[in-house]
Amino acid sequence: MASEHQSQGSVMTVEGNGYPGDQQSLRLRRVPSAASNQNSPQFNWSSEEDEVGESGPAQDLRSLPLPMSLKRAVWQVQKMQVPVVSSWNRSKSKSLRRFRDNARGFLAFFALWRKSLQKIGGNFGGGVLSYFLFLRFLVVLNFVSFLLIAGFVLIPNIVFRSVGSSPVNSTGPEECMFYDPNPQGLVVFYNYFLDLLSGTGFMEYSYLFYGYYNSSIENRNFYNITLAYLFTAVFYFAFCLFCIIIRMGTAARVAVATGGSAVGSYSKIVFTGWDYGCLGDQATKLKQKNIHYRLQVDLEEEMIKKKAASLTLSQKIVLYSLRILMSVVAFGLIIAAFYGIFEATVFSQNRSGEEGILGLIFEYLPSIVITAGNFVVPLLCDQIALLERYAPSTTIIVALLRSVFLRLVSLGVLLFTLWSQITCTDDNNAGKCELCQYNYKDYPCWETRVGQEMYKLTLFDLLITIAVLVLVEFPRRMVVDNWSSKLAQWVGRQEFLVPPNVLGLVYGQTVVWTGALFCPLLPVINTIKFVIIFYCKKITLFNNCRPALKTFRSTTSTFFFLVVLLFGWGLSMVVMIYSVAEIRPSMSCGPFRSFSTIWEIVPTSFYNLSQTTQEFLFFIGSQAFSIPLFILACVVMCYFIALASVYGKSVALLRAQLKLEGRDKQFLVKQIEELSRQLQVPASEH
Repeated sequence: MASEHQSQGSVMTVEGNGYPGDQQSLRLRRVPSAASNQNSPQFNWSSEEDEVGESGPAQDLRSLPLPMSLKRAVWQVQKMQVPVVSSWNRSKSKSLRRFRDNARGFLAFFALWRKSLQKIGGNFGGGVLSYFLFLRFLVVLNFVSFLLIAGFVLIPNIVFRSVGSSPVNSTGPEECMFYDPNPQGLVVFYNYFLDLLSGTGFMEYSYLFYGYYNSSIENRNFYNITLAYLFTAVFYFAFCLFCIIIRMGTAARVAVATGGSAVGSYSKIVFTGWDYGCLGDQATKLKQKNIHYRLQVDLEEEMIKKKAASLTLSQKIVLYSLRILMSVVAFGLIIAAFYGIFEATVFSQNRSGEEGILGLIFEYLPSIVITAGNFVVPLLCDQIALLERYAPSTTIIVALLRSVFLRLVSLGVLLFTLWSQITCTDDNNAGKCELCQYNYKDYPCWETRVGQEMYKLTLFDLLITIAVLVLVEFPRRMVVDNWSSKLAQWVGRQEFLVPPNVLGLVYGQTVVWTGALFCPLLPVINTIKFVIIFYCKKITLFNNCRPALKTFRSTTSTFFFLVVLLFGWGLSMVVMIYSVAEIRPSMSCGPFRSFSTIWEIVPTSFYNLSQTTQEFLFFIGSQAFSIPLFILACVVMCYFIALASVYGKSVALLRAQLKLEGRDKQFLVKQIEELSRQLQVPASEH
């Protein structure tokens, strides 16, 4: 009996070592003995310099009975010093991840336009879906921004006006103090409609524009409206930047997860693309269509890359020369559009005194020229892009770069022209700014005039969208569907082009950021505008459009959309900094009428604080606080960079192992096929 027990123990020991032996029961496999744990191959997953744990000394890696590939992998993991997560930490992280996923699923049920977005993605693919997701993000961003402005600026002004606060009057020349926007006498009814479109008349002196907001002596002791107006604008820009960066991080993680290539995207679609929560035939078909479009994009990308790799040296030289020439032509068209915007703005400001329909046309002349340029020039650039023969995703990016340069710089040309008129940089108007330091005769409240221009651009963009839907897209669909001529069939239904639509959203949001300081209610107007645009685009997508012939990958495009939006934010930030720090505020309107610059309210309010508060703020701005804070920030940044490097190396190692396993499988398949052929030959001979 003793010998039997001894033999069984030896068998268990041998099998515990991981070598072939007699079959073992499941109970013995699940609960190995202590001897088997001691005799099994063990290695330290931490670095060699780490101290020995409670489990005892680890064996040398070279003496372990393991394959060479596994030894190499263990050595590389030890070199990277990847920590091994304990079972308790693993279960805790799984519980937290499960709770986070459940909470995210619960909140997703109340997401805005959830079913509409699912339907769009299933019928038209992820590229078109990325546009509507981007539009929803801007709707939420503008609405939350309006709540911020309403809470700190709009509501306090309404409350303080209702209690009869006395406004602060600035000291200055009497000519600079005159400002009377209210119309005198009887007003024709249709003039109210014209005032609604242009922001003049009864709308000029309202909560919509800067000139209506005034500081108050009685309320400054416990709520400084002037300071709140400036700081709310600053926090508004900071909040928008924070939201953009957070969303960019999410998009970047998706791009990194797919490896930024079609291979990674293909693997993700094949292994994790299906949603097992799809219920019903309609949801299943939509998900199948979505996966079909994503696979189509990846296959097109790989096909174009293979064609580009097969080009000879002479063909590459011809192709690159053609691309440079086409880029110069596109840049020339953009410069011509800038010159037209400059001339139209100067002409509109010189004829701003006209009344009636003709005056409204002159008021909207810069908006008309900007919209026409943004419509014609991108169409020509798209035809130029066809000759450049880029990949679909690269074509999208190039078109976005050209269009964003056109739209954002055209807005900058408009603002530059207005500022040159306001600050009298032109030699012909130099004498108008000597008394008040700005052109008080043509612009008694220049902040309101800038806000009116941004208001007209926002409203005109919405009107153009509705007009195109009603007057162009629906008639085109009806002609194509009911007229069987060759011309109608050649024109066909329109495609939903993502780049110009995305640039329209970026342009509209940039206009809102630029005018938010001078038109505080512009974010809520833009929220309503984007909601209307969503339903207009949804209607035209399902009724007037066909699926795009050339699709593109939404993973990288979503990130690029946010980068373009960040450019618009940067342009608006430059406008705000210049307006706050350089130009003299109007003496006849606004909360900053008594200051030489808008920023002057900050040091004035600072010196009105208590001595203790001033010393604390001085300490925060001193070197004794800023240098240690900078060092701490550098240390934290270096830690995260090192952590990202370690994880990047581990991901690269896993990818290399997957490639090696794929090659091994291909080699084994070839060997099996060769062996099967050799076995089939003797069988055929017999």
